[in-house]
Amino acid sequence: MIDRESLRTNQWRRLSSLVSDLLPSQGFYGLKLRQSGLKTSDVGCLEDFLQKVPFTKKAELLADHLAFPPFGSNLTQSLSDYTRFCQTSGTSSGQPIAYVDTAESWEDMLSCWRRVYEGAELVKGEDRLFFAFSFGPFLGFWTAYEAATRDFIAIPSGGLSSQARLEMMARYAATTLCCTPTYALRLGEMIGAVSGVPLSSLKVKKIIVAGEPGGSIPEVRTRIEKLWNARVYDHHGMTEVGPVSYEITAMPGNLIVIEEAYFSEVIDPQTGLEVAEGHEGELVLTNLKRTACPLIRYRTGDWVKKRIVQGRLILEGGVIGRVDDMVVVRGVNVYPSAIESVVRQFPEVVEYLVQQHQVDAMHEIELLIEVPDHSASSLVKKLETKLRDTFSLRIPVKLAESGSLPRHEFKAKRWRVIG
Repeated sequence: MIDRESLRTNQWRRLSSLVSDLLPSQGFYGLKLRQSGLKTSDVGCLEDFLQKVPFTKKAELLADHLAFPPFGSNLTQSLSDYTRFCQTSGTSSGQPIAYVDTAESWEDMLSCWRRVYEGAELVKGEDRLFFAFSFGPFLGFWTAYEAATRDFIAIPSGGLSSQARLEMMARYAATTLCCTPTYALRLGEMIGAVSGVPLSSLKVKKIIVAGEPGGSIPEVRTRIEKLWNARVYDHHGMTEVGPVSYEITAMPGNLIVIEEAYFSEVIDPQTGLEVAEGHEGELVLTNLKRTACPLIRYRTGDWVKKRIVQGRLILEGGVIGRVDDMVVVRGVNVYPSAIESVVRQFPEVVEYLVQQHQVDAMHEIELLIEVPDHSASSLVKKLETKLRDTFSLRIPVKLAESGSLPRHEFKAKRWRVIG
């Protein structure tokens, strides 16, 4: 049980110091806060902070990086103090954004990742973690791996094929797999006849997933757990702010926000006001520790449901979707994660893709699926019926040729806009 009043006091102490330090600076936030008319004397309490400090949007960060290449002006120390580099995937902004960290701010993020491992109840000296990542320039790869090296045998597998990774997991008796939900499914479907690596040869009992909302989608979790005979633990974070939340055994399918490292809000995107407990809204985060490249009231675009349990902020059901991912189809709000939750109820579907197009200025979608030939005709009808029952919409389902849809290792892109 956490004393939420004490937590708020500690958060305000850090917030107050952060705003006071940034206001007179010549960097991104000094200019942004002064342009909003803010003075140090204006922010004397948390209520002032919420009423007077403006939100930060990703478009502002991109514009700042373009104006002050290559790392932007949101650095609070001399560039010579920064030693770590990472960048976003660029999927939402159209191009990647580079970030640099000091050794201190990097260590703060590693401490957050260690909370993820504590939540999964990993045991030092016993668990061996296998990282099925490409180890490109994404923050999550490196912070997850380096945090693991403090307490566990950490096995990297960048550049290896899926076949080689399964063989390696069996050879070195890895007990925990870290990857995206999509890749956990892809690897899991290879266990047995496809790879020649039987489930009995694998010691994986826990799978920590991130990078996509699938880890908190019940149908996706169930399918992964059946394939591996292992327990799934979800986590979410982002390059801009760092590792944000984690799951514990006692609350499956929910995420606990690391509030010692982040001041968190869940807002109505239209009004900017905090939503009531039990309501859905957009997650907004302010760094409390990663202050070498801080973000203040950053609108993450993550759509979540707010709960307070034992003094902790809980994202019920994990990250439900992205604010900008929602599509209105004939008056019905449709999220990609909701489509996936239906598709994953049909294990015969090897891969799928949603195609979105416009008809008379209205959004329409159709679903392409890859399935074994012997089940194709009956499955299409069953899936169309399930989609209609779930969304009260007719969503056409079409068959794609075997092997024609893309396979994914990192963030899956299963939604394509046509025209």
